[in-house]
Amino acid sequence: MDDDMYYIVKKKAVPEALLKVVEAKRLLESERVMTVQEATEVVGISRSSFYKYKDDIFPFYESNRGRTITVMVQLDDKPGLLSAVLGQVAECGANILTINQTIPIGGIASLTLAMEILPQTAPVSQMLRQIEELPGIHNLKILGRE
Repeated sequence: MDDDMYYIVKKKAVPEALLKVVEAKRLLESERVMTVQEATEVVGISRSSFYKYKDDIFPFYESNRGRTITVMVQLDDKPGLLSAVLGQVAECGANILTINQTIPIGGIASLTLAMEILPQTAPVSQMLRQIEELPGIHNLKILGRE
């Protein structure tokens, strides 16, 4: 297996220890704690776990500022739903680069969106969650990022 491969997984699939590493890093960056020892004690992991994984896990949106992200959304063929999806993207401050929607089959269309994530864009995870929660959205997948 290639050690330089990257995976995008939802938070619910990430082991608790790795989420605690992210939280410890956040504490250190916020300067609410001064040392790695203090941060690891607060979140409940060992320092060795922190050092083992600290360079390998980070929130997805932090690495995407100023970059593009492409998503595929399966949605109902319903008037106004595409507009609602695009509205969520605009509300979060991302810039839409391309839009491609297939002809609906069985009442469901596939939408591919490429978006530029700008410094002022809300967290990508928040934007994607808001899109997923729209009535008529069946599935959302991240296809890639640059």
